[in-house]
Amino acid sequence: MTHGRKVSIIGLGYVGLPAALAFAKLGAVVGFDINSQRIKELNQGIDHTHEVGSEAWQAVDILFTEDATQLKRADFHIIAVPTPVDADNHPDLLPVLKASKTVGSQLKVGDIVVYESTVYPGATEETCIPVLERESGLKCGRDFSVGYSPERINPGDKVHTFTAIKKVVSGYDAETLEIVARVYESVIVAGVHRAPSIKIAEAAKVIENTQRDINIALMNELAMIFNRMGIDTHDVLAAAASKWNFLPFTPGLVGGHCIGVDPYYLVHKATLLGHQPAVIPAGRVVNDGMGEFIAERVLEHLGRLGFLVPSSVVTILGLAFKENVSDLRNTRVMDIARALEKQGVMVQVHDPLVDSDEALHEYGINLCSEAALKPAHCVVLAVAHAEFLAGGWEWIQSILEKRSGVVIDVKGCLPRELKPEAVYLWRL
Repeated sequence: MTHGRKVSIIGLGYVGLPAALAFAKLGAVVGFDINSQRIKELNQGIDHTHEVGSEAWQAVDILFTEDATQLKRADFHIIAVPTPVDADNHPDLLPVLKASKTVGSQLKVGDIVVYESTVYPGATEETCIPVLERESGLKCGRDFSVGYSPERINPGDKVHTFTAIKKVVSGYDAETLEIVARVYESVIVAGVHRAPSIKIAEAAKVIENTQRDINIALMNELAMIFNRMGIDTHDVLAAAASKWNFLPFTPGLVGGHCIGVDPYYLVHKATLLGHQPAVIPAGRVVNDGMGEFIAERVLEHLGRLGFLVPSSVVTILGLAFKENVSDLRNTRVMDIARALEKQGVMVQVHDPLVDSDEALHEYGINLCSEAALKPAHCVVLAVAHAEFLAGGWEWIQSILEKRSGVVIDVKGCLPRELKPEAVYLWRL
């Protein structure tokens, strides 16, 4: 299916790059990013995020550039930049506003700008459109138009990819909606859902991840309760899952650029409207406290086995925010490391997928290679990378002092029936 538009993608990270390559199979695409190193790598066919396979690069017509004037080649601009929170967990719209300024400076009559970045309901029309109008000197709805189609990329997921996930689309008016829908339908095999308004599409995005955050928070709180009872959370969940309508959520660390961030956008908007949410912030408090809870369990079980805490060595496996990705954004693994270090524990972190320079820059942590790991009294399997699981218990034992000690399995991935007798296992 052809869509008749010339596409540009602004922001070439986890979200933008898969979209750019998908559209580039149909026609010329301009891929823009302000990161010159990223552009250099992409022009060499290198993607450090590993989100797209080699097949995605085949038969594509794409210009990777940091030259904003190249955006004039396009008339359908997709903005896919991060929307994080600041130190106080307030929405940080600066990246999307800067992207709006860049696009606005190149905007032409007849162009359409579509936002994929997560924002609170109303942000596109109330905050982003004025920037486009100011920078371009044009009027939205008369000279150009705007749409919103929230990203649904799940980093590390090779099944639910960009083209395989149903896309929510919306437009400034009915005509724009149909154009936006037609453009996305040209590449999205799963089809599109036409939202009645931009604000509804924005709201749909933030509640998708807010719902997951709250459900995971419930599982985490249950894990705290069941820990006090001395029963295994995963055994409880397995029994409960025998009921047809029980939802399959599990406890764990909640980081990344979506689930741990998007709820704050909804809380922000609700507060501006005079409503003080109760459930959403409570879920955030629970999930943000899980690193410290896990660290407490490490200390507890080291003590039970007679290890002196200040003399103990703890190896944490994984630093990325989730399994099988290199993304460090908002990783909660560092909460475990910092809580243990405060108690005098020697902590060493190993993650073969994460860039060591980025880990040092973002968190001040020197990653250990496998060869450099000192024998540990406790191993925390914090992130269930396939590489870790492939080694199994034999590898876990090999990095323990005298092949014995404590193993903390945060995601409950190690097979209990194969656990060596010399190892004490605790699962979240």
